[in-house]
Amino acid sequence: MSVRWALADTWTLTLRALAHWARQPFVALAGFLFPVLVLVMFAYLLRGGYGDDYPELLVPGMLALTTVFGLETTMTAIVTDANRGITDRLRSLPMAGSAVVSGRALADLLHAVAGLLVLMAVGWAIGWRIHGGVADALAAVGLLVLLRFALIWMGVYLGLAAGKPEAVTAVQILVWPLGFLSIAFTDPASMPGWLATVAEWNPLSSTVAATRELFGNPGWESQSWIAEHAVLMAVVWPLVLTAICFPLAVARYRSAA
Repeated sequence: MSVRWALADTWTLTLRALAHWARQPFVALAGFLFPVLVLVMFAYLLRGGYGDDYPELLVPGMLALTTVFGLETTMTAIVTDANRGITDRLRSLPMAGSAVVSGRALADLLHAVAGLLVLMAVGWAIGWRIHGGVADALAAVGLLVLLRFALIWMGVYLGLAAGKPEAVTAVQILVWPLGFLSIAFTDPASMPGWLATVAEWNPLSSTVAATRELFGNPGWESQSWIAEHAVLMAVVWPLVLTAICFPLAVARYRSAA
């Protein structure tokens, strides 16, 4: 089977996912609306404690946290297709097996980019500004997309491995500690020493710190190695996650065939 055939099948299944969202726009809109509500809630509830510059500290954290929320979106789609027999039906068709997971990954990546643009627009409306250059801003968005890409493959693997809707609930419970046990909302200096170390080495924290730096927004002061190499680690962490989760997802899909 040629690469061209595999790419064509991937695009076909990407369009299938996009058509599904077009027929049920409320599902896609809910995915955009939830991070917006969290951003606005935090911006106005906590601004009094951090000052008028709080949106510039908060928005990069919310942009990174949104990529983590997407883990649930990917996992739900995979589990839903499996339980409706759609995955088995796709396996029975004369198409590239990799297209089933690649099509889902590409569709979720497009959805994630749209969600990031919506959140950035809302952040701008509440006072967030980009002080770096255009190239740095695009690099920051690229780091966010890179983290989402890695988490998509994690979601594909977890969805294939779990196979049950109940497992998605468990992931929902774990996503919030992962997001809050980072530097997205809180200065690690205010945490106990061991907890601050965990928060700073959280892959999400590297993306948060790197995007704040590239957008020209303020960040938390820290002299740790991981904090001083945030941009490097914002590239390394997603690549490591992808290197682990991508082969696991492909192997899981093939073993279930």
